[in-house]
Amino acid sequence: MINVTKKWLFLKISSVILIPLMLWFIINLVSIYDKNYLEVVLFFTTQPSKFLFSFLVIFAFFYSALNISEIFEDYLHNEKIKNVANKILFLSAIVIPILTIIMLLFLKV
Repeated sequence: MINVTKKWLFLKISSVILIPLMLWFIINLVSIYDKNYLEVVLFFTTQPSKFLFSFLVIFAFFYSALNISEIFEDYLHNEKIKNVANKILFLSAIVIPILTIIMLLFLKV
């Protein structure tokens, strides 16, 4: 399969996965908006919330990294700068979700 076709397919699949995750997060964010710190921490320490929020973070960063790399492809004409920008982008798209999930796993009430 052509590389561009794979990117397009990954963008569409990740966007379809993100829709229910975002709906879940928005609904729960509205319910915990006025809660105190302990109730918010309690929400993020329950197993379903950890799992779903972790998937949300992973897919959101994956989706945004693919979209930003497309912008780099379209608007950066220097190949060296484009390659460095893409590598930094994909490295941050891996490191930031991992750190977020690790911090979520060690969250205690």
